[in-house]
Amino acid sequence: MAGRVTAVSRNATYSFSKPHRESVTLLAGLGVEGDVHAGETIRHQFRMTYEPDLPNLRQVHLMHEELFDELARKGFDVSAGQLGENITTRGVDLLGLPTGTLLHLGEEAVVEVTGLRNPCAKINDFRKGLLGEMFAMDPVSGEFTFKSGVMGVVRQGGVVRPQDPVEVELPPAPHRPLERV
Repeated sequence: MAGRVTAVSRNATYSFSKPHRESVTLLAGLGVEGDVHAGETIRHQFRMTYEPDLPNLRQVHLMHEELFDELARKGFDVSAGQLGENITTRGVDLLGLPTGTLLHLGEEAVVEVTGLRNPCAKINDFRKGLLGEMFAMDPVSGEFTFKSGVMGVVRQGGVVRPQDPVEVELPPAPHRPLERV
């Protein structure tokens, strides 16, 4: 599978959305340089209050641009960076990847997928009713999944820009499905 980066975003302060950038620099073991969520230990604002020493499995937030197309068909105007993601992609089934997948971004950067983003209630503050669109029910199994992107850790640093290729390297089988992190 191959795709491309369509947008990159970062924010040095806690806020729901992240502004677009011409590029972002990924730092191995830390995350997006200059982003409030970068660090070796957890940087999620709420979770830091009760789990401050946990490893940061949410260094980079990636979201598939196809979600914005789906939301537009339902009347929601959402674009890259507005849901807090660092890297927006097209042409990669992020939600279908197994845990441990390596995403090669641009010329050097490598992000290991750690799990699904757990959507929070702030999504409804951004757009009323949007939180309900961040879940999908499998009609066969009855299981539900989160649609608000995946989280990862930086294994190899590098600069990432819009239009950069995304190459997917699956981990050895057996594959483990993504769970929320």
